Amino acid sequence: MTFFAQTEWDGRAYVGGWVHFTQTAPVVSPSTGEQLAAVGSASPAEMIDAIERADAAQRAWAGRPAHERAEIMRAAAGILEEHRAELERWLRDEAGSAAGKAAFEVGLVHGELHHAAATAMMPYGQLLTSSHPRLSLARHRPVGVVGVISPFNFPAILAARSVFPALALGNAVVLKPDPRTAVAGGLFLAAVLREAGIPEGVFSVVPGGVSAAEALVEHPAVPVISFTGSTAAGRVIGERAGRLLKRAHLELGGNNAMIVMPDVDVTAAASAGAWGSFLHQGQICMTTGRHLVHSSIYDEYTETLAAKARALPAAAPDTGAPLGPLIDARQLAHVDSIVQASIGGGASLLAGGTYDELFYQPTVLADVTPEHRAFTDEIFGPVAPVLRFDDIDEAVDLVNASEYGLSVAILANDAFRAYELSDQISSGIIHINDQTVDDEPQAPFGGVGSSGTGARFGGHEANIEAFTETQWVTVQSHIAQYPF
Repeated sequence: MTFFAQTEWDGRAYVGGWVHFTQTAPVVSPSTGEQLAAVGSASPAEMIDAIERADAAQRAWAGRPAHERAEIMRAAAGILEEHRAELERWLRDEAGSAAGKAAFEVGLVHGELHHAAATAMMPYGQLLTSSHPRLSLARHRPVGVVGVISPFNFPAILAARSVFPALALGNAVVLKPDPRTAVAGGLFLAAVLREAGIPEGVFSVVPGGVSAAEALVEHPAVPVISFTGSTAAGRVIGERAGRLLKRAHLELGGNNAMIVMPDVDVTAAASAGAWGSFLHQGQICMTTGRHLVHSSIYDEYTETLAAKARALPAAAPDTGAPLGPLIDARQLAHVDSIVQASIGGGASLLAGGTYDELFYQPTVLADVTPEHRAFTDEIFGPVAPVLRFDDIDEAVDLVNASEYGLSVAILANDAFRAYELSDQISSGIIHINDQTVDDEPQAPFGGVGSSGTGARFGGHEANIEAFTETQWVTVQSHIAQYPF
């Protein structure tokens, strides 16, 4: 049978194999409105069944030698590479990804598999000094079942960066992808891992709504929840997990700033700014949401950025357009409401601000002030609000005024001066002479403030901390003598 043949999985979920649920949900193209497929939509009882299967399968999986788990991750990487065109197609059709973005995302997923294989083989403990004549050590052990809840915007990588390292470290995983992108963000990953030899029950993909997510968060056999999504939803998940004494790794929203210093190459800076604001229609937690530009180059920068925006049409991915659609009508209404409110409040529209169906054209707003919604809100659309500053301390204050703290960029001819400036900025990520959007499997990723609970994604250390428990063990050759 052809790999990932739609007849095999259409209308189903993945729980130890392709299974039917009592309900299904349509998979709809945001570009055309066409129904592409259907996926199973879990009830709470169906989610609980997947969790119990994972719990039953996890101990044997953890008992496998680390090199065997690593071999499955490497095999999965080879399978993904062989079938990457299929995943790219689903990212274009289901998530509205432009061709370049889809290819970039698949590359990230491929890298995550190799990084997970390496993570499985990392040192998993530390010898400790002891005041007694014994061996004393701290070691990391898998937590058991990890629940992963992933979003629609980069559906494959934002699931993979939790799923793969958690599996490699000996956990079972139950993934609840966003129902709008459950194919690229879940079922395709299941097909890859199944082909690579993942044991039955160790990994499940369970699409569903809020009630399914609640069942995953609250089940006692799931001690760790890894969530990527909105700050509002993350607060609810964090609160529920806290009451149950669970760990919740939360990667949430962002309103990321880019500081443009007066000594930059303005053309290069505007190019970086356009990429940061418009890539994947701005539907990225790291999107450049605030351009803070020195007054001496403000007019030149905004004019250059607006020209770039006008040269970036949004259209269906199969046309080769650099930008695609927003994910749905609700998101479009959110984006346009912020743009119109900001214009009504005195911001100047230099480009865009229009849409046809779900295709929102790249938009540049000048004369933005800290009172405008375009400054305070996470837009999650292709909008570049530009503010001016006169003094660098003013720029730092503007950056830190946001409740979010995910990614900040500083563009400057004097890179070391920018590095010194970074000490004053509250952000989980800082890029000097680059825009705000970047990710690598080996790099720690996470935000502070309303952007999340810190770097719990990426890098061996972050992954081991996220998906294991630390256990203290002592060994001595004879039973200790006590006065009782």
